[in-house]
Amino acid sequence: MLAKRIIPCLDIKDGRTVKGTNFVQLRDAGDPVELAMRYCTEGADELVFLDITATVDKRRTLADLVRNIATHINIPFTVGGGINTVDDVSVLMEHGADKISVNTSAVRNPQLVSDLARNFGSQCVVVAIDIKLFNGVWKVVTHGGRNATDLIATEWAKTVADLGAGEILLTSMENDGTKNGFATDITRQISEALPIPVIASGGAGTMPHFKEVFEAGAADAALAASIFHFGEIGIGALKKYLKENNIPVRL
Repeated sequence: MLAKRIIPCLDIKDGRTVKGTNFVQLRDAGDPVELAMRYCTEGADELVFLDITATVDKRRTLADLVRNIATHINIPFTVGGGINTVDDVSVLMEHGADKISVNTSAVRNPQLVSDLARNFGSQCVVVAIDIKLFNGVWKVVTHGGRNATDLIATEWAKTVADLGAGEILLTSMENDGTKNGFATDITRQISEALPIPVIASGGAGTMPHFKEVFEAGAADAALAASIFHFGEIGIGALKKYLKENNIPVRL
């Protein structure tokens, strides 16, 4: 069985790491370069960087920060936020990104997923899917959770997989920042429906939550932010716990 991955996430606003609850009430969580170096030392399997307020005029600032982080780490590095074109990705790859993440832009233009897969390879394309419950149905939301769509989460995940996505980053807005656990049911549904890996995101608060999302949720990786940023759970200790509970991880 492939090792399960533990992935810290750096949500970036104005060059700083921030973290909120349900995508709002943001608070400062530290310097992204320092956090990236720390996670690398602690044994993180990968690192995700999301510029949550990215606009085109911030592209250069984003690229410079990406390069600064990339030069200090030696683990796979995924970058997302404000990516709309093949050229945007070329800039980020040149600055040290290993993979890129698209979300709103993929909903707006699904062809972008195919274009990116063709130009850079599916292994470089992560489609982030933010989901929220509407009358008991998990649907896709965009623009940092502010805009609802009519896309059914499972159907959209299948669509982007068919278009060439190499991985799904699935974030439940219902769970994000609550520390009450991941949305395991929908995570399992999507994991079992797709031939590509699914990263679970949103709701991690305890070590058993990770065990649960790997077992009950069938996730391939689990992403978290604040519990790592603020030292509530150490990545090394978490991996040791998972190993002791028969979850395959790289120590």
